[in-house]
Amino acid sequence: MHRPSIKSAIEAERPLVTPLAHDALSARLIARAGFRAFAIGGSAMLATRFGLPDIGLIGVSDMTAGIRDIAAATQLPFFADGDDGYGDVKSVVRMVLAYERLGVGGILIEDQLRERKQQRADKAAAVVDESTMAGKLRAALAARNDPETLIIARTDAYGVLGLDAALRRADRFLQLGVDGVFVAGLRTVEDYERTGRALHGALLSAAMFEGAGTPWIAPAQLGAMGFAHVSFPVTLLFRVVAAMRGALGDLRHYAGGGATFMPMADATAVREILDRAVDLARWREIENAHTENDA
Repeated sequence: MHRPSIKSAIEAERPLVTPLAHDALSARLIARAGFRAFAIGGSAMLATRFGLPDIGLIGVSDMTAGIRDIAAATQLPFFADGDDGYGDVKSVVRMVLAYERLGVGGILIEDQLRERKQQRADKAAAVVDESTMAGKLRAALAARNDPETLIIARTDAYGVLGLDAALRRADRFLQLGVDGVFVAGLRTVEDYERTGRALHGALLSAAMFEGAGTPWIAPAQLGAMGFAHVSFPVTLLFRVVAAMRGALGDLRHYAGGGATFMPMADATAVREILDRAVDLARWREIENAHTENDA
């Protein structure tokens, strides 16, 4: 089955809403929930795959290993975090080519300084100079083999240089020919409104973070402001972490002779959801079709 392009998903849904998949199972569940696309972010995937924070500890090979597993689980189109390109312009080219081979439809490249990288929306990140970022973006644009692959420039300049500087960077990146921009870390609804006006007509991405003290704006409202894509970077991961922590705490208390720990009331229904997500019926069909019956 052919994987549709991110462009086609954006054309079908404005704004395009993408949860973040942190593993193959979450990608399958996103597809079954009816979303048209998803994203793979460094923070969520590194936390679940390696137990590491997204502060520049890993390289492109670590990231592609996780993307490969997730991409194989579904034919939905997806964005992937390209970090800062994992090095200089040569590394950017290597990353773009590797991501395209894995089926990545949209690559986000950021101007955060790798040595001072932040993974939280409420923390200001140091940024590289505009010329360094421009060189990386030009290299990425020249490297892609598929014109349908979107190159999205992310700027984190807002937190350290202010909105004027962030918008100036975003506009310069658009002039270089990138397909879209993401101005990260906006703190107010007015910031979003101004960004939409200033970059009107561009493919604009927004990210709704929970627990970061940033605005929580409905996708329809963001669409009206001019945003074409809205990502929810921590929505799945936070709920998974909370559920696991709660269940494990209850089980540990039960193991120590504490309060009763009962099976889930809807365990059968959850089991069925899991079986469908891992495509158990198809694998049973394959097993039955190719296993001799000696009876």
